[in-house]
Amino acid sequence: MKNKVIIGTRSSKLALWQAEWVKSELQRMNPGLEVELNKIKTTGDKILDVPLAQVGGKGLFVKEIEEALLKGEADLAVHSMKDVPTEFPEGLYLPVICKREDPRDAFISARVDGGFRYNGFQKLPQGASVGTSSLRRSCQLLSSRPDLRIMQLRGNLDTRLKKLDEGQFDAIILAAAGVNRLGWSDRIAELIPAEVSLPAIGQGAIGIECRIGDEFIKGLISPLNHTETALCVRAERACLKKLEGGCQVPIAAYAKMSENSIIIDGLVGSVSGDRIIRAHREGTIDEPEALGTALGEELLSKGAEKILAEVYGKNIGQIGLH
Repeated sequence: MKNKVIIGTRSSKLALWQAEWVKSELQRMNPGLEVELNKIKTTGDKILDVPLAQVGGKGLFVKEIEEALLKGEADLAVHSMKDVPTEFPEGLYLPVICKREDPRDAFISARVDGGFRYNGFQKLPQGASVGTSSLRRSCQLLSSRPDLRIMQLRGNLDTRLKKLDEGQFDAIILAAAGVNRLGWSDRIAELIPAEVSLPAIGQGAIGIECRIGDEFIKGLISPLNHTETALCVRAERACLKKLEGGCQVPIAAYAKMSENSIIIDGLVGSVSGDRIIRAHREGTIDEPEALGTALGEELLSKGAEKILAEVYGKNIGQIGLH
């Protein structure tokens, strides 16, 4: 048995928290196991002055880490599930999805006198500036508040909070999971309900990727798989795959379990938020992918294809329905 494994990870504070958590769990279950982190800078980490939606391409935050796996420079990779494309390079797969944190978006406003300047999204004044780098978030926020000024916000979580505190925005929107994991829950003024801002596919869940055929690593990490989370995220990712979406398009899907069934909601929105197409499905836990695919097909049949064609600058007919 090997007694040393290498985890491939991004080097942001949140990515390192996630990798360290996996490391501590592996060592807790396997006393004497040596675990090393290989911190890798990805394309998405290098391009900070351009909105991610304009960079294009999928896997902006995983490609270089996957290359390290294929070269043997890492034995496993720890990812935020919302960054993971639906297709994997030959020789790699994702056998483990860990228990999900809160999947919702968090509304964060500047602090004043021990409280918040604005206690919630709907409390923002007319024309307020909101920072986010996500088209998914901006299209939903503009749908309910078209008066808002959505401004580009890139960088790690601490950088984004700093920009808010410097007064560059009236509020910013972040994933609650990351804020909670880094111990900054006291910065959250409001958890935005899924009805107002449907979460990103896989938001709040951590995935572990490794080489196909590496039975030692698979055996090591499989106890970290959380069945309920994995089923829900698989359904969400099947919807994303049907829509051929990357993480930088206005697509959202969120699944949850109810007894022996999966309930999933999805949406596709125009960048301006003036058109939002929604769909809802329920199905058994036996076929999460079929459920997610059916949701994607329903969204396409309701007109999502036209919106996505505009976002991608493609001809209608090239997306999804083939």
